[in-house]
Amino acid sequence: MKSSTQTSVAISSPCGHISRRAKAFFVTGPLLTWLFTVLFLVPLTIKLDAAETKSNVIIITIDTVRADHLGCYGYGLIQTPNIDALARSSVRFSHAFTTVPLTLPAHASLFTGSFPMATGVHDFATNTLPSSAVTLAKVLHQNGYATGAFLGSPVLDSRYGLNQGFETYFDHFDFNHLDEAKADIVKRPGDMVVDEALRWLKQGSRRPFFLWVHLYDAHYPYKPPEPYASRYKARPYDGGIAFVDAQVGRLVSFLKEKASFANSLVILASDHGESLGDHGEQKHGFFIYDSTLQVPLTVKVRGVTPRVIGKDVSLVDVMPTVLQALRIPVPPGVQGRGLLSEILGHPSSGSSNVYAETFLPLLHFSWSQLRALRWKGMKYIEAPRPELYDTVADPHESKNLLSARPAIAQVMRDRLSNILRRYTSASGADAGADAGAKELADPALLDRLHALGYVTTPAGTVADAAGKELPDPKDRLQVYELFWEAMADGQQGRYEESLGKLREAQKIEPDSLAVLLLSALDHFQMRDFRQAIQLFNRTLELKPKFAQPHYYLGVMYAQTFNNEAAIEHFKKALELEPTNFSAAFGLGSTYLRLKRVDDAAIAFQEAVRLHADYAEAYTALGEIYLYQKRIDDAVQVLERAVAIMPQMKQAHYRLGQAYEAKGLHRKAQEELDRANSLSSTAPKDVPNQ
Repeated sequence: MKSSTQTSVAISSPCGHISRRAKAFFVTGPLLTWLFTVLFLVPLTIKLDAAETKSNVIIITIDTVRADHLGCYGYGLIQTPNIDALARSSVRFSHAFTTVPLTLPAHASLFTGSFPMATGVHDFATNTLPSSAVTLAKVLHQNGYATGAFLGSPVLDSRYGLNQGFETYFDHFDFNHLDEAKADIVKRPGDMVVDEALRWLKQGSRRPFFLWVHLYDAHYPYKPPEPYASRYKARPYDGGIAFVDAQVGRLVSFLKEKASFANSLVILASDHGESLGDHGEQKHGFFIYDSTLQVPLTVKVRGVTPRVIGKDVSLVDVMPTVLQALRIPVPPGVQGRGLLSEILGHPSSGSSNVYAETFLPLLHFSWSQLRALRWKGMKYIEAPRPELYDTVADPHESKNLLSARPAIAQVMRDRLSNILRRYTSASGADAGADAGAKELADPALLDRLHALGYVTTPAGTVADAAGKELPDPKDRLQVYELFWEAMADGQQGRYEESLGKLREAQKIEPDSLAVLLLSALDHFQMRDFRQAIQLFNRTLELKPKFAQPHYYLGVMYAQTFNNEAAIEHFKKALELEPTNFSAAFGLGSTYLRLKRVDDAAIAFQEAVRLHADYAEAYTALGEIYLYQKRIDDAVQVLERAVAIMPQMKQAHYRLGQAYEAKGLHRKAQEELDRANSLSSTAPKDVPNQ
C-alpha cells in the first residue's frame, strides 16, 4: 500500500514551537513568509541539529515468526498488543523477506547487510562469520556506541561470529554435553533474555547504546508457558508468539519509563517464518516458499510519521537503513539498500534485490540446493525442476508458470545469475576474473562442497562425485519430514519410535546419509554399540571426509577400552573438523587413561583453545597440573572452571586440593565444603577418565 504522508515531517518539531502571533505573520504574505523562514526557522533548525543527541538503536529479532501470524499483519486469531502498538508507531513493511530460512545465516545477512554468498554463512552450526566481516555492531562501536546482545538460542553462540563488535554478548550456552545438531532443544526462555537485557540497560551508559534482543520462543517444539499454553492450546505456535509479544512489551515499557524510547531507532524483525504444512513442509529451512521467507519488519525512526510500505525489501536492507538514519557512512561492501528515503515518505531510491536460498538439502541430505529471486511481482526458484510464480495473483505459490511463461522465466534466470555473480565473494583465483567467469559459490562454500565430495561448475550447479545431478528436494519431502519426526522422537528419548520412522525413510532412499547418521545416533544413545559402529562405518563409506562419525566411533571405542582405535578416530575427527573441541577432549581423556600425561595436557589445552568456556577441560588440565606439581597453573585453570560451571563438584574439589597445596587452608576448606554440597557432574559422551 502506498503512503500518502507528505514530507513535511522533517520540520514538524520546529513548527510545534511557533506562537499564534508568529503564525499570523507567517501567513500574511510571501515576503513575510520568506523573512520569517530565513530569520527564525533556519537558525532554529541548525541549532536543533547541532544539539541533537545520537539515537539509541534497538533491534529485536523474533525467531521463526511468520508475518501473517501477527495482529498488525491482519491475523485475527492471536493477541499481540505490544508488537501491534510498536508497529503503529513505526514504518511497517508489508513485504519483507529473509535471505535464508535458517537462524544463523539470516542474522548474518541482517547484521552485515550482505547476502550469504558474500558472508559465507549458508547454514547453521558448521558456519562461522569471518573475522573480516563488517557488522553493524562493529560500525556502531567504532562510532561511540555501547553494544550489547542477549540471545535465546545457542545457534547464535559467539563462536559462530555474530558477537563481533558487541562489548556484551550474553550467550552462555553449554555445548559441552550437546550434539550441535540438537541445539534447538537448548534455548533460553524469552523472559530470561529480557531480564538480562534490562539488567544491562539499568547499568546506564553515558554513551548511546545499540541493543540486540533475540527471542526464540516461537520456534519448534512450540511449548509456550502459561497462560499462553492454555489460551492457545489448539495453536501452540501462536502461543509462543503471544509469549514473545509479552516480552517485547516488557522491553518497550522499560524504555518508555526511562525516556529512552522516543530517542531510539527501534527495529523489529523475524529471521524467517514457519511453513506449518504449506507445500508439505512442517517447519522451515527445506523449501523457499514465502511461508518461510516473508517476515515482519517494522522500523521506528525518531520524528518520522508511521506508515505502511508495500515494496519488496530484504533483511540485507536493515543495516544500511540504520546507518543512513544515524548519518553514518555505509561501508562499501554492504550489498543491501538503504530504505530511509521511503521511510521518510520520499520517492523510492530504487528497488531491493530480494534473493533467497537454502543449502540445507544439499549440505545435510545430498539433495539439490534451492535459490530464488523476486522481481516485479514474479518469483523464480532455481531447482532441478525450476518454478515460476506470479506472487501478486498467486500469493500462495500454487501455480507454477514456468511452462506458460518461458520468456519471463529466462529473464528471471538471467537476473538471478547476474546477482549471484555480482555478490559472490571471489576466491584468490577468481579475484582477477571477469564477472562472467566467476564461480557462483563463495570460497568457503566451495571448500565445504568439495570436502563432501561434490562437483561444482561455474554455472552454479552441484553434482555428486560421479557427475550425477542431485535430486530435487520436492521429490524427497517425505524422507525429510520422516527424518525430522524421527529426530523429535530421539530428542525425547523415544529411540524405538525414531528408528521406526527412519526405516520408513530408508525404504524411499536406502543410502540417505542423514538417515543413516541419525539411526547410528539412536543406537548409540541406546548403548547398542555394535549396531551403531556398523552404521557409522557405513556413513564413512558414503562420505569418507565426514568428521561426526569418527568422533562417535572414538567415544564408543574409548568406552569399550579399545584405546588405540579411540585415539585414531578422535585424531581423524579433529583433522576433518579442526574446531571439534569435544574430539580434543576425548583424545585427552584417552591419553590420560594410557598415562600419556603430556599428550593429554596438549589435547586438553587444544580443547580450551577451541572452546574458551569448556569447564570440564579446564578441570582435567587442573588435575594434570596438580599431578605435575604445577600448583599455580592448577589454581588458575581450576578457578576458571568453577567460574564457568559453579555447580561442578569435581572442579571445586580439585581447586580445594590446589589451595591446600599452596597453604591457603581457609580457601581450601571452603572449596572442599562446596564440593561436598554438590552432586557429581560428569561430562557425557566422553571416555571415563
